[in-house]
Amino acid sequence: MGAPHASGAEADDTVARPPRSALSPLRRPAYRRLWLASLVSNLGTWMHEAAGAWLMTMLSHSPLLVALMQTAASLPFFLLAFPAGAFADVVDRRRVLLITQAWMLAAAAALGVLALAGLVTPPVLLGLTFALGLGSAMTSPAWQAITPELVSAQDLPAAIALGGVAFNLARAVGPALGGLATASVGPGMVFLLNAASFLAVLAVLATWRRTAPRAFEVPEDVFGAMRAGARYVRHSLPLRIVLTRSASFVVFASAVWSLLPLVARQLFGLGAVGYGLLLGCLGLGAVAGASVLPALRRRLPVDRLMAAAAATFALSSATLAVVHQPVVAGIVLLAGGAAWMATMSTINIAAQTSVSAWVRARALSVSLLVIQGSMALGALLWGSVAVHAGLPAALLMAAGGLLIGLVLVSRFRLGASEGLDLTPADPVPAPPLAGDLAADGGPVLVTVEYLIEPPRAEEFVRAIRRLARVRRRDGAQLWGVFRDAADPARYVETFTVESWAEHLRQHERMTVADRELVALVRSFHIGDQLPVVTHLIAAPVPET
Repeated sequence: MGAPHASGAEADDTVARPPRSALSPLRRPAYRRLWLASLVSNLGTWMHEAAGAWLMTMLSHSPLLVALMQTAASLPFFLLAFPAGAFADVVDRRRVLLITQAWMLAAAAALGVLALAGLVTPPVLLGLTFALGLGSAMTSPAWQAITPELVSAQDLPAAIALGGVAFNLARAVGPALGGLATASVGPGMVFLLNAASFLAVLAVLATWRRTAPRAFEVPEDVFGAMRAGARYVRHSLPLRIVLTRSASFVVFASAVWSLLPLVARQLFGLGAVGYGLLLGCLGLGAVAGASVLPALRRRLPVDRLMAAAAATFALSSATLAVVHQPVVAGIVLLAGGAAWMATMSTINIAAQTSVSAWVRARALSVSLLVIQGSMALGALLWGSVAVHAGLPAALLMAAGGLLIGLVLVSRFRLGASEGLDLTPADPVPAPPLAGDLAADGGPVLVTVEYLIEPPRAEEFVRAIRRLARVRRRDGAQLWGVFRDAADPARYVETFTVESWAEHLRQHERMTVADRELVALVRSFHIGDQLPVVTHLIAAPVPET
């Protein structure tokens, strides 16, 4: 409910290199202030969640109402994450964050005042929890997307690890503090403390002097940005690989997170304090893992690091199933927390370095949705398995699934985008127009004519089909390449775009890597002049 739960950081659009040190991003004042503010806000969030769940048990004995607290907090994310990503890509992200943090401050403060006055009812508690969830959903994509403005590509891995430290440290300590504070001063004061934690973020954002990236000449609207974002995800192979690897890990790893309360109670005979200690081991393992990740990244390729982390987490899950000793469980959960941190930070790095700057918040919102959805699906799956086959069987099956998934997805390399320069290319001049044309005029049919030596035709077609993915990703709806039946050397590439404005944005979305691919395709052209490009606008339908 405070600063976004999913830790994240981004870099500029160059390939990330190993950081100088795990703490190097903290040398940057803006990043350091935001990191400290997010730590405070995450602490307030976890304290609030503990107090809110406890207050609901005081207001009602209904298990359904208690369970609905989690629904009220999580549902807004599934409803708004992608629109929030589009919003964060077309509006000043600093302003978005100021508004959402102020919204959550108001919701937490209102709940605190009502609780102190004894006016909170289950519907009021659920409603204000939902309001906080709305703010968190709108915050997450924008929060992750501002980090390339704060750290360099060299500091990206360390920045993501530090974000994980802030989150996991707060998760390890916050619920315990929330429980103690609820018992001593009551839930109302805990809610007010959470409201105060938003002031730290607001103060840092208010003093941050943001330099906005280059904007489109013809700005996007939110609904158009959502369509463009969905198209990008569909046609970006590196991003789809990230999403596949993410889901294949989280669905099975979620068994440990979702079943740990039952493991503590039923397999180990522990109470609430023992469960809290086990959960703290996961969090502390993640914090410890962050300190060794830079060294591991220098020694291991990214896919080998992912494989080692998945195998370690699978071992942790299997050990919980067969060794019913709390001390051993704490040790393996420390290792599991480190493996979780290594995997999630690696996925986050891959997600943020595989997308262009203009679509970053939208792409990251989809990545977050996949992670959250996989966690929810996994919790349902492994809960059902545990009911029918028992906890040990569920944990062993999840461990096996991690290992099988590791084999099945090994051909999808997370490093697929390494070596690609995703910095925006220099803008291409707008095509010439005869007369006026409305920005929303269209659709637009673009044709590009090439002259290709017949012996090189097959090689040319392979290259231009690679370019087709870029065209579709950046705005093309229909694409094709045709050979002239009367002239075997003449090839015509065609694609349509929904409007003239979208075609202009298509020009501006080109990255340096895209421009290099265009140059490769054009290198096959044997004409004296550049390939002829024609822009055709849909003719208006005459009135009858």
